[in-house]
Amino acid sequence: MINTGILNPQILSLLARVRHTNALVISDRGFPFWPQIETVDISLVDNLPSVLQVLAAIRGNFQATQAYMAAEFEKNNTAATRQAFAAGLAGIPTTFEPHVDFKLRVPHAIGLIRTGDTVQYANMILISG
Repeated sequence: MINTGILNPQILSLLARVRHTNALVISDRGFPFWPQIETVDISLVDNLPSVLQVLAAIRGNFQATQAYMAAEFEKNNTAATRQAFAAGLAGIPTTFEPHVDFKLRVPHAIGLIRTGDTVQYANMILISG
């Protein structure tokens, strides 16, 4: 029985299938559903868990070499929120692009983890290394 690290079997299975240069999406609660990619929905209530909590949980076992976020994230959030996300993504080059372009990347991901996050445009795509 696993008793440390990520305990959710669906997330463990999803992470095990992400290979070099594959993409993984971590999304907020309002992000659209794509039927062609696996979605693990772990939303419980507002902001639980958050995108940053999921990111922190997977960073120990997931090597990301690139992250993508919507440019609208920077325009719609406070400096404190932007700083928290920058700290969570520390060491991972992050590209901000229009949300419409960001969403075009999603169908190419191996899977999506949906959180309860209410931060505007908190979604991110992580590219594995």
